[in-house]
Amino acid sequence: MRSVLRRVRHGLPTGVLLIVLGVLVVVPMLFIALAAFSDNVPRPGSVVDSLSFDNFAILGSGEALGALGNSVLIAALASVFAMAIGCGLAFLAARADVPGKRFLYFVGIAPMFLPSLVGALAWSLLGSPATGFLNLVFQGIGLDITLNVYSMPGLIMVLALYYAPYAFLLVHGALSLMNPDLEEAAFVHGGTRRRTLSWVTFPLAMPAILGSGVLIFALTMENFPVAQVIGNPGQIETLPSFIYRLMNASPSRGTEAAAVAIALTAVLLVVTALQQRAVMRRKFTTVTGKGVKAKLVSLGRWKWPMFGLAMLYFLLAVVLPVGALLIAALQNSPYVSSIGQLAEPGALSFWNLGQLVISSDFLQSAGNSAVTAILAAVIGTGISFVVAYTVYRTNAPGRRILEFVAMAPLAVPAIVLGLGLLWTWLVVPLPIYGTVFVLVIAFMAVFLPQGYRGVTSSILQVDRDLEDSAVLLGARRAKAVSWVTLPLMRVGMVSTVLLLLMLCMRELSAALFLFTSDTRLLSILIFDNYDNGAMQGAASISLLYCVVILIIAVLAKSLGAKTVDGAR
Repeated sequence: MRSVLRRVRHGLPTGVLLIVLGVLVVVPMLFIALAAFSDNVPRPGSVVDSLSFDNFAILGSGEALGALGNSVLIAALASVFAMAIGCGLAFLAARADVPGKRFLYFVGIAPMFLPSLVGALAWSLLGSPATGFLNLVFQGIGLDITLNVYSMPGLIMVLALYYAPYAFLLVHGALSLMNPDLEEAAFVHGGTRRRTLSWVTFPLAMPAILGSGVLIFALTMENFPVAQVIGNPGQIETLPSFIYRLMNASPSRGTEAAAVAIALTAVLLVVTALQQRAVMRRKFTTVTGKGVKAKLVSLGRWKWPMFGLAMLYFLLAVVLPVGALLIAALQNSPYVSSIGQLAEPGALSFWNLGQLVISSDFLQSAGNSAVTAILAAVIGTGISFVVAYTVYRTNAPGRRILEFVAMAPLAVPAIVLGLGLLWTWLVVPLPIYGTVFVLVIAFMAVFLPQGYRGVTSSILQVDRDLEDSAVLLGARRAKAVSWVTLPLMRVGMVSTVLLLLMLCMRELSAALFLFTSDTRLLSILIFDNYDNGAMQGAASISLLYCVVILIIAVLAKSLGAKTVDGAR
């Protein structure tokens, strides 16, 4: 009997955590599956009606096949261009002898301060074929050019611009940490600079290149904001926008949306599995214990042209979009027929922007966003720590299952998880739906993998012997964790909280089906204004939205620096 009780007590932490993660991740996906195989969506009093495969017939329709084809094509091409931009910038900032390397690093990450929703909205202001600011400039200088961003090339361009930073960050880190001895060995054996780069440097960075490529493909495949803002006016439908249209049809076609959601998730699962297989089949050990620094590559006469291309990317991804949002927010008239109209006296004013800042809608949405993001970041980091500690510091049974469930949302699109959470909290007899807490749960579920990986990297850096020494000296395990392990992980924990805070502030897709008029977030407020044709209001809120995210980033950097100094 004692052995049974001991086993139960030993497996209790894992069981409790599995229940928590199950509610966050597994149960919503089960509701998606139930809806896909049922005649009606889950609802209070009736979770499942009669089961059938009829809903999957929509996958053979022209609409679904067209959306699938568009999604794959757009994600593939956007990934290629984003990789070209991100990897190129990473090489320039990490290994090339170009001027302004610190500024180039800023150029590489700056578009992350503009969520894809804001970037898409800005480019709709710039490249609308009728009244886009760039087209007005072309007309004003007499050029017979019409830029139409509501097209397949426009959609691909916008996605590539705002997902290139993911490739930049991953590849920049790989190139900066690479052991130069391998390149030196190639030079000693007669290799030229170009041949060494193509046969040694870039192949050694292949894990980062492949990883970022698949990550960008998955993110662009599941992206809803750009597909809706840029694709919808051009009648280009992707799987996420198709799911959104089915859910907003009259009457709602939720069961068919669930079937499409399963298809979208299946595609992302296949892509993730292929990436893991490609990376795991080869060995890429490039970082050793030596304190060495890689030599810079001389670009010769290509130095300034490459710097110019980097500035062109900065112009397209940051300067022009922010300028378009600023002009749209300040213009007194919502309609502009010529670019010269903006130079007229009284054409631009801060009055509307000032009124927006003190409006009840903005203040309520900003408050909801702050509360939701802070709660999701803090609680999410706490859950991530408990899961990571259980996996890597205990011998509890089922640890690897915990890790698998914690990483599962990576392969589940945010819009799909949000749909599952909608049905979950409509059925569960708890008064959570319609409050900010359902949004907190959604964000914790969507960003659980990022929180788990952030905490895991920190916990693996802390020697377990330090905690065990405290236990040997008489401290209880819980006290040893709180007085030894957690203080040593302070930098990593704070960084994880700030990362989740930033991600939650940017998120739209997971909240699409979960908000009410009282729980609108800033991202929802922007999307509502756009959806109702209030482009000036959407631009004004977007501008303030970017300012809020920038302030968070600056505070994150400042707090992170203070935390590091304190840890020393």
